[in-house]
Amino acid sequence: MSITKEDITLVKGRGFLRNRGTDNFSGRLVSIGGLFSAKDLSVVAECSEKFGNGKVIFTSRLSAEIQGIPFEKIPEAEAFMAEHNLYFGGTGAKIRPITACKGTTCVFGNIDTQGLAKTIHEKFYIGMRDVKLPHKFKIGVGGCPNSCMKPSLNDVGIEGCKTFEFDKEKCKGCTTCNVAANCPSKAVSMIDGKAFVDASKCTKCGVCVGKCPFGATPKEAESACRVYVGGTWGKKQRMGTLLSNVYSVEQVPEIIEKVMLWYKENGFAKERLGAAIDRIGIENFEKAIETNDLLNRREEILKAEIK
Repeated sequence: MSITKEDITLVKGRGFLRNRGTDNFSGRLVSIGGLFSAKDLSVVAECSEKFGNGKVIFTSRLSAEIQGIPFEKIPEAEAFMAEHNLYFGGTGAKIRPITACKGTTCVFGNIDTQGLAKTIHEKFYIGMRDVKLPHKFKIGVGGCPNSCMKPSLNDVGIEGCKTFEFDKEKCKGCTTCNVAANCPSKAVSMIDGKAFVDASKCTKCGVCVGKCPFGATPKEAESACRVYVGGTWGKKQRMGTLLSNVYSVEQVPEIIEKVMLWYKENGFAKERLGAAIDRIGIENFEKAIETNDLLNRREEILKAEIK
């Protein structure tokens, strides 16, 4: 059969990308934060053998991409995976599948990255799958400032952190300061016989928590999230802007929704979030998401046409 440009566009919207030089396609299976069960993986392998060329590659966005699916077998592959509650997708000018690091089990993880990714997946990727945005909208969840998931290169990047105040009164001015010795950002130095924390260098990674034997840093600290906005990589690169505030895990979905609504209202067609922020100004952007005005106008914003 002859495959038309319309055919290629149609199946691309369903998560199938043409393999170069062939009439076969790779189908992207959406994960929830990159997590697949052993049962899921056995189904992926079976689908690849039945409908593809037996090869599977995991993308940088943690989708499982089944290669070599003939065009005419795409509906069969979709139906087979749907029977096992797995679905192809992840393309288009809308919210893309959510990525997350293994912070839930990692020794450096400050938050339950997989749990948060699932919440975001259900609220946005599933709940707002039909919302057309000016361009793709990527969300990444990282458990700590080690940045394995590169949250600062996402349209919205979540980074787990720890929040606490350094208690200078409890500092004994030790010759070898455990807090300074353990700080990976070199944010701690001794000034006038007391440890001083340079807030401009501190990433709130939490490594120093419990390291002071006299309690200048607490034994435990609250988990929280830093949020980056407007990050992109590729032909046009922009490091995400770190928002001024630190948010609780529970506040994150609301912040994401405000950012998405702001983008829907202010972004031009084919303009990435970072470009829109640079055009309008980060101060104006942060001011807009500090209130509930965007949420109050949610339906109005979602119904409006892209500029």
